[in-house]
Amino acid sequence: MTLDSPRPEGQPMFNPRMLIRPAAAWATVALFLIFGSDWMAHLSRHEIGLSLFAWLFFVIVWGSFGVVHEAEELAGLLGEPVGTLVLTLSIVLIEVVLISAVMLGAGDTATLARDTMFAVLMIVLNGVVGLGLLIGGIRHHEQAYNLHGASAFLAVIIPLATIALVLPNFTTSTSDGSLTAVQAVAFSLLTIGLYGLFLWLQTGRHKGYFVEPRSDSDENIPADPPAPPRRPRKGEMLFHLLMLLINILPIVILSKSLAKVLDYGIAATGAPHSLGGIIIAMLVFTPEGISALIAIRRDQLTRAINLCLGGAASTVGLTVPAVLAIGLFTGKPVVLGLPAASIVLLTSTLVLSTLTFSGWRTTMLEGAVHLSMFVVFLVLVFSP
Repeated sequence: MTLDSPRPEGQPMFNPRMLIRPAAAWATVALFLIFGSDWMAHLSRHEIGLSLFAWLFFVIVWGSFGVVHEAEELAGLLGEPVGTLVLTLSIVLIEVVLISAVMLGAGDTATLARDTMFAVLMIVLNGVVGLGLLIGGIRHHEQAYNLHGASAFLAVIIPLATIALVLPNFTTSTSDGSLTAVQAVAFSLLTIGLYGLFLWLQTGRHKGYFVEPRSDSDENIPADPPAPPRRPRKGEMLFHLLMLLINILPIVILSKSLAKVLDYGIAATGAPHSLGGIIIAMLVFTPEGISALIAIRRDQLTRAINLCLGGAASTVGLTVPAVLAIGLFTGKPVVLGLPAASIVLLTSTLVLSTLTFSGWRTTMLEGAVHLSMFVVFLVLVFSP
């Protein structure tokens, strides 16, 4: 069920199938609590390490789809754009927890947050947006969207990404792309303040910027007002909030086990350190990315933009203060500044995104260009 197919009035809130995902996730939690220590002691056996990683990866991704489902049920009750915001924040919360779990491990995790944020930006702004616009262009030729909302997202993403991932390389207080304590506190407060102001405008004064435009609007014709939220039945809101927590909690608990397996696997295989960030980014954004592609296929480009650009903004806006706080309280080093080649790729992506969402319609050409940038990103991971 999606936002576009609201629950019929007569349909019961509870369906036994809703418990399959959380039951599997909680069963995995129980097994790891009982046998996890023994399994972790034998990670040097490749078959055990690979099996544990595949098991945890599958359970967490499958559980994330349960989070998406419950978030969309809440979205139907809260209306747009608040509904999409609930989904985005739920997914980003999982990402922040996974990064925190890996950072608190024993390995070298100084660049993990940086690599994860950069991977999310590349996967979202180039991979998902590129594939989506290509699919949408093939299926619908041209697609209209709400330009005001896309411009607002980019107006927040560009300074957040620059402050978090580029500026640390050009400060003179440190020489390794990290921040001093004063800079970390100041940048965290600035990031939270800017993102908080954006959320306030998104859900309040400028709510109309983030809903589908009128089908006949090519230029500055106002969008239709957001559809009114569905009236909840007695206890329905509380029920879906509880189900959301039931789906999220096992993912949070299992993240520590996945962090250990991931850390050991990268060290043992000699894989690039940035691969850990890419895996976490893929892990948490897969359900939201699929939701965005489904929305584009249905010619709902504005909703897909809200998911993609909203996920990018939330990732930087929430991850930066979280990891800097961990670094300050634990003394662990946090390196945010990107390498030179990645800065070039990030800058090109932000400029390209601004050009892509500067008109009122998109075509498959923009999708092909974004996908080419995504291929460049993948090449640079393994051949820097």
